[in-house]
Amino acid sequence: MALVPCQVLRVAILLSYCSILCNYKAIEMPSHQTYGGSWKFLTFIDLVIQAVFFGICVLTDLSSLLTRGSGNQEQERQLRKLISLRDWTLAVLAFPVGVHTTVLPFILIEMRTSHHQYPSRSSGLAAICTFSVGYILWVCWIHHVTGMWVYPFLEHIGSGARIIFFGSTTLLMNSLYLLGEALNSYIWDAPRSLEEEKEKPKLE
Repeated sequence: MALVPCQVLRVAILLSYCSILCNYKAIEMPSHQTYGGSWKFLTFIDLVIQAVFFGICVLTDLSSLLTRGSGNQEQERQLRKLISLRDWTLAVLAFPVGVHTTVLPFILIEMRTSHHQYPSRSSGLAAICTFSVGYILWVCWIHHVTGMWVYPFLEHIGSGARIIFFGSTTLLMNSLYLLGEALNSYIWDAPRSLEEEKEKPKLE
C-alpha cells in the first residue's frame, strides 16, 4: 500500500506548481517586461502545462469520488471525458515538454501510480508537432517584432543552422513522445501480460 495516496500527492504537486508560478511571476526580471513577457520562455510554458495537467488530475479524482456508486450515466460520461483529457495532456504535453526541466520526477510518479491511455500514435505525433511548430513560430515572431531572439545563441548562428536547430528540436519532441509511450507501456502493459499468463489454466 502506498505511503501517500496518489490523490493526496496530486494535490500537493498542484499546490507546489501554483506556488512556483506565483513566485516566478513575482520575480522582476528585465526579460519579463519585454514583448511576450514570461510566455516566450519554454520553461514558464512548461510550468503552466504541468499546473494545468495536475489540476485536471485533481478534478478527475474529485469527479471520480463524487461519481462512485451514484449510477448517474451522465456523470460517468463526463468522468470518462475528463480521464481522456488527462491522459491526452500527459501524453502530448506534460511528458514531452516536461522532460527538459526538473519537473520530470513528478511526471514519472504520476505515470507509475496511474494508468494512462495514450492516443493513437499518428494523432499524438501530429499534436506534439503542432505544439513544437507553434512555439518555433512564436519565437520567430518575437524576433520579427523586437529584433531579438528569445534565446541569445540563435543570434550567433546562421539562418541555415537555425533551420537545422528548429527541425532537430521538433524531432526531439517527437522522440520524447515515443519515449513516454514506450515507458507507459513498459510500466503497465508488461505486468498485465504476466498476470494474464498466470491466470491461464495450465495444460496437462
